[in-house]
Amino acid sequence: MANTYLVKYAEIGIKGKNRYKFEDALVHRVIERTDRVDGRFRVQKEQGRILVEALTEHDEDELITGLSHVFGVSQICPVTEIADKDFTHICEALVEHIRGRLGNKPFTFKVFAKRSDKSYPIESPDICVQAGNYIINHMDNASVDVHHPDYKVFVEIRRAAYVYISGFPGAGGMPVGTAGKAMLLLSGGIDSPVAGYRIAKRGVKIEATYFHAPPYTSERAKQKVVDLAQIISEYTGPILLHVVNFTDIQMMIYEKCPHDELTIIMRRYMMQIAESIARQRECLALVTGESIAQVASQTMQSLAATDAVCGMPVFRPLIAMDKQEIIAESEKIGAYETSIQPYEDCCTIFVAKHPVTKPRLEQIEESEKALTEIMPPLVAEALNTCEDIWVSPR
Repeated sequence: MANTYLVKYAEIGIKGKNRYKFEDALVHRVIERTDRVDGRFRVQKEQGRILVEALTEHDEDELITGLSHVFGVSQICPVTEIADKDFTHICEALVEHIRGRLGNKPFTFKVFAKRSDKSYPIESPDICVQAGNYIINHMDNASVDVHHPDYKVFVEIRRAAYVYISGFPGAGGMPVGTAGKAMLLLSGGIDSPVAGYRIAKRGVKIEATYFHAPPYTSERAKQKVVDLAQIISEYTGPILLHVVNFTDIQMMIYEKCPHDELTIIMRRYMMQIAESIARQRECLALVTGESIAQVASQTMQSLAATDAVCGMPVFRPLIAMDKQEIIAESEKIGAYETSIQPYEDCCTIFVAKHPVTKPRLEQIEESEKALTEIMPPLVAEALNTCEDIWVSPR
């Protein structure tokens, strides 16, 4: 078990003069994550790296798993620190570090060096050669492969020296909160949790709106959505979930509008309500889990008819993904088994047998005239009775 961990980032490194803002945001997210791990840690920023130092006993697997869920992190590397930077000590520590991580199994390697301390007397190419020779001379199970090594071996010379091998992959992306806030339309299906994960990976802080239709949808269906929000929050941090009672609105659409247009009109009202909540919450966009042509309401004509009612941008992170790709990502983030639980939401309860696939906007707007006087108070009531639930990671 290591006492120090080097947290690497990738995309943040190209941010120029604003780079420090993204680094500070990432440090904040890393601190939030370490606060949920049993133990005490010190997190500090140092020359293009973030160092996490364990101050007490801790579970390394728990820490690495937690850090791997922080957007902005590209790699987590347990390291050995050599305070005096004596090169013999560095090489000795490097061999011990490799043995501690890999044991006696055969492996190939290539050495990489980074000399941030330019006053250090040995230059990077020589560090690579000398450290590589030391490993070969002291480890019978090691051999060099400069093209396809099993492990990359790193020596970094900073205020202290750090040695480590290839680390554990992070989530990538950008730190949550660095790209504004958006409102996710979250259902109990497979797609929308993945959409929330993907948009958060680009640094967007998310809240979520769920449309509940009791008694046609059960409390268990609502709990399923809360569970999905909690799974996403493992990556995004706490999520404020807005639960909207959609029953009266849905029944009125069912009574007054052509049944082949039910899904489109229902979606338009969902978007209007979600946008109203989003504006109150100072969100900059809506986010949905739609993918072109996956179902009737997701043809290009249907999406255009839905968007026509929105006054803010609608982001669709899954728009060009096929279902198997979405399922694979759902499984990766741990949402799939929850998403396929058999508790239906309001989107599936009132689906028409033969929904229109190429709606004309003018026809949809004509059909909605039957709701002109009836719907405003119902929408106002839905907004006034909206239930807010804070959902936090486990």
